[in-house]
Amino acid sequence: MTADEGTFGSSGQELYRKARKIIPGGTQLLSKRPEMLLPNLWPSYYSRAKGVETWGLDGKKYIDMSYSAIGACILGFADPDVDEAVIDAIRKGSMSTLNCPEEVELAELLCNLHPWAENVRYARGGGEAMSVAVRIARAKTKRDKIAFCGYHGWHDWYLAANLAAEDALDGHLLPGLEPAGVPRGLRGTAIPFHYNRIDELEAIVSANKGDLAAIVSEPLRNYHPAPGFLERMREIATEIGAVLIFDEVSAAWRLNTGGAHLLYNVQPDMAVLAKAMSNGYPMAAIIGREDVMQAAQNSFISSTYWTERIGPTAALATIEKHRHCNVAEHLIRIGSAIQSGWQKAAERAGISIHVSGIPPLGHFDFEYTNAQEIRTLFTQIMLEKGYLATNAFYSSYAHSDHHVDCYLEEVERTFEVLVGAIEKGEVERLLKGPVAHTGFYRLA
Repeated sequence: MTADEGTFGSSGQELYRKARKIIPGGTQLLSKRPEMLLPNLWPSYYSRAKGVETWGLDGKKYIDMSYSAIGACILGFADPDVDEAVIDAIRKGSMSTLNCPEEVELAELLCNLHPWAENVRYARGGGEAMSVAVRIARAKTKRDKIAFCGYHGWHDWYLAANLAAEDALDGHLLPGLEPAGVPRGLRGTAIPFHYNRIDELEAIVSANKGDLAAIVSEPLRNYHPAPGFLERMREIATEIGAVLIFDEVSAAWRLNTGGAHLLYNVQPDMAVLAKAMSNGYPMAAIIGREDVMQAAQNSFISSTYWTERIGPTAALATIEKHRHCNVAEHLIRIGSAIQSGWQKAAERAGISIHVSGIPPLGHFDFEYTNAQEIRTLFTQIMLEKGYLATNAFYSSYAHSDHHVDCYLEEVERTFEVLVGAIEKGEVERLLKGPVAHTGFYRLA
């Protein structure tokens, strides 16, 4: 019996109620919590997925016009070319006492794609890879403090920012997130600044010039860098002897084949790649200059499952298809159509929204005081129409013009319903469950 035939229960919500009792927090990833999208109604679990289609445990099919596996499946779910390569690797043996040759092949490919990089280390997730990069930077400089902007994972080095002030990570991660379990001794070692605010970074440098091991930033996320921002970060890092680390976990592979920083011709000392590089199979890479990366040998950075074969194999197949099919161009075109479509649909329906984000990673926000209630109702109505949808869209190679057209037609119809509900003050009355969470909550 398969999952969609009832192995796990009649509905995803039924299984999720069970999960909350035995899995603290309900899920392994905060972004996949049903409470973040549509409490009590979100399908929660899938039985199978292909292309842009996902089937719930009850066999109902949904078109995913939301996060595409939180940005991991850049080619679409279960891409046949990547899966074929992985299946072949499994048949040959995914693990051995010896090392897999694919890790050397992948290292050469990543260095060819990023000519400034000379060395490569691996992990299997973006957050742990960022932690490895910070460890290497500290080993290289023999300093402790990190200046950073943006979101970089759940590890101690990052959450230590909230040991200094409860709101330090507001605007970077989630408002009010408590750093429970993070050693108090790390207080003052992670110092945040805001993206495109080079003046904030310069103030940090002035106060901590001889203590900064690294400057950490995404090269871009919701918008492109201001003129000179990345260049000045590079200059500052060089001037003070700090390691410049670009977090490319989300941005890479969206606008080109490789790291997004290549578009700006600014070379970091290290860059971290993950998520989309292997189309849903766990894989991450830390690439960097040899004189920095060799500091890894002065520290203990090692893990058994960083040596398995599936991750590198999936990455090689994903990158090959990405280059051959010019996937980035497709992602930009589809994402641009969605962003333009959101705006036009809103104008025709008479609803106020703000569209943001680079085309492959687009977002919109309702410009009302009860925006979260409206967003929850939007997700509810779209789910009833057979779409996994929220106020974000991550494009994949499997998204077609047909998917875009059909989705935008339903978006406009849904916007019209929302306008009526807003005008009548009936948004909350139309909700069939609680309002979606906006941040981290401890689940009862």
